[in-house]
Amino acid sequence: MASSKPVVIAALVANGAIAVMKFVGFLLTGSPSMLSETYHSISDTGNQVFLLIGIRYSSKDPTRGHPFGYGKAQFFYSFLVSVLLFGIAGWESLRHGYDAIVHPGHGGGGDPVTLLGTTFDPVWVNVVVLVGAIGFEAWALKKANAELQRQIDEYGWSGIREAFRETADVTTLTAFTEDTIALSGATIALVGVGLTELTANPVYDAVSAVVIGLLLMGFALALAWENKRLLLGESLSKEVEGDLRGTLADYPGVVHVDRLRTVFFGAEDVLVTADVSFDADLDVGEVDEAIDGLEARLREVDDRIRMVYIEPEV
Repeated sequence: MASSKPVVIAALVANGAIAVMKFVGFLLTGSPSMLSETYHSISDTGNQVFLLIGIRYSSKDPTRGHPFGYGKAQFFYSFLVSVLLFGIAGWESLRHGYDAIVHPGHGGGGDPVTLLGTTFDPVWVNVVVLVGAIGFEAWALKKANAELQRQIDEYGWSGIREAFRETADVTTLTAFTEDTIALSGATIALVGVGLTELTANPVYDAVSAVVIGLLLMGFALALAWENKRLLLGESLSKEVEGDLRGTLADYPGVVHVDRLRTVFFGAEDVLVTADVSFDADLDVGEVDEAIDGLEARLREVDDRIRMVYIEPEV
């Protein structure tokens, strides 16, 4: 997962800086959408920390207690991101926005701020911070998208939609989705802050906070669902399994493939088991050589295959 690590680090740097700037904007103006965006960026920063822990933990060597390695750690920590970070941040953003709608008066600027001899409306702090956030998030999204497109090209997926269904690289998947939501959230907050400033009506700012909260909660649910399928033990796609079965069946000495099973034990760590009927004329040594050859052929079909167990049937 070395290719995913730069994506996560890029998002970590961007979101850490943005969270501080958004909080300063909230302190100066009391804007509900800026507070929601602060929650958002804090959760994004924690997200990257969890993903880095998952990448590091999943690279541990197999042990007696975990003979298939620790690859599923990435699925677990990504699931924690959805439940602990985005779920909580989304709920707090929604609650605060709703409170601002029911009890208006939040946002819409604050006392003038003097900096370096210049006095200005603090709402411009929010505008500058959000425009900067949009730039940072666009940069992070570009890196995540480049990695996702690389996987799409490598595995022959039709596009991003199929990649979301098929990929086991939850690190890149989470970073891509989070950056997309972050870019959308910053844009929504900018619109809310701008409309409130133009109309002097704080409801636009408050509604923006509610929308951001709903976005975060929706993402939390979608990310949890994606990780559920992998934590429960998802197989390779039907098309890839068909290629694997064909590779086994076409090998010299193989009469029939009785059973084939695959399961992800990590983002790029697949276990394959197969019951294979060999020609009855083959001796034990020839069957053993055939099994070695089959294992090599299967790994050529898909480079995510790490472990192969073939049960010979005569």
